[in-house]
Amino acid sequence: MADTFNYRIDHHGSLVRPAGLATDDPEALDAAVREAVVLQRKWRSTVVTDGDLPREDFRGAVLGTVPGFRRTDQPGPDGLVRWVAESLPKANGPLLPGYGTRLTGLTAIAPKATLPSPAYLAATTFEPGLGPASARELGEALAEIVRAEIVRLVSEGVRLIQLDNPLLLDQVATDPAARGPLSFEDALAVDALAAGLDERPEGVRIGMAPGWTAPAAVDRARAERMYTGIPADRWVLPFDRGTEAETDLLRALPEERDFCLGVVDATRPDPEDIDAVMSRIDKLEEFKDLEDGAVAPSRGFADVAHRPLLSADDQHRKLVLVETIARYCWGNEF
Repeated sequence: MADTFNYRIDHHGSLVRPAGLATDDPEALDAAVREAVVLQRKWRSTVVTDGDLPREDFRGAVLGTVPGFRRTDQPGPDGLVRWVAESLPKANGPLLPGYGTRLTGLTAIAPKATLPSPAYLAATTFEPGLGPASARELGEALAEIVRAEIVRLVSEGVRLIQLDNPLLLDQVATDPAARGPLSFEDALAVDALAAGLDERPEGVRIGMAPGWTAPAAVDRARAERMYTGIPADRWVLPFDRGTEAETDLLRALPEERDFCLGVVDATRPDPEDIDAVMSRIDKLEEFKDLEDGAVAPSRGFADVAHRPLLSADDQHRKLVLVETIARYCWGNEF
């Protein structure tokens, strides 16, 4: 799928918040988003986001706006505060109101939006006996909402939409994690409903991030089912540990799909050795066309607003390193 719309220097979307930023202060939020855009231009990113600054965590676009969910005081299986679905969710307006319009008014860089995948939300918010009859039913209702938001974001000028499902890579392991309320096949079917757009303008990409870290070993057949089951154009895959499983995930990826490599660890401040990273990337040319690729950090820097993974300075160094690696791979042709 080599073309001019691979958005070579990518990031997952969430950025470290400015100290003391209040989400209930619209003027402060607007100023923080503007500054985040300026920083992304300085980092030479080929996509721009609002840094997820207005939201509590990466799920907030849905859980913070769609009726039918209740926030609890308990941690969920993913370590985040758990929300539960008390009824089938129904859209109550845009999930990210004015998102594309705001970003296209601030810069010519392609706007990117990141949303939680409906399968991930269904798997983590379904409570037997409460509201929806099954996790699959909940997931399908969420998929309709997310798909409609993708269509709306594209109409506002957003050119890259990434769905995050941090649970999927656990399910393509040779020894999958314990089954939750949503089976692997149901998860694929639900996320496919959201990701499959019949028509789109030139340059629009729907991406899928199936997890932040590769499992110890990959079941090749299950990985292939994941890729063929969800019609995403772009797969954002971990590639920061140099493991065989990371390479296996790329070997299983169909030739017609783009890939984005998470080449630097967003959880550790120490910088990667560029020669070591490039050595890993160079080996991919035996079976992948790098013209279909891009690079990014391994995950967002602040998927939970009050728990940034790195300091702002360390984040800056990591993103500059991603830009440097991109230039090693593709020169100045972004």
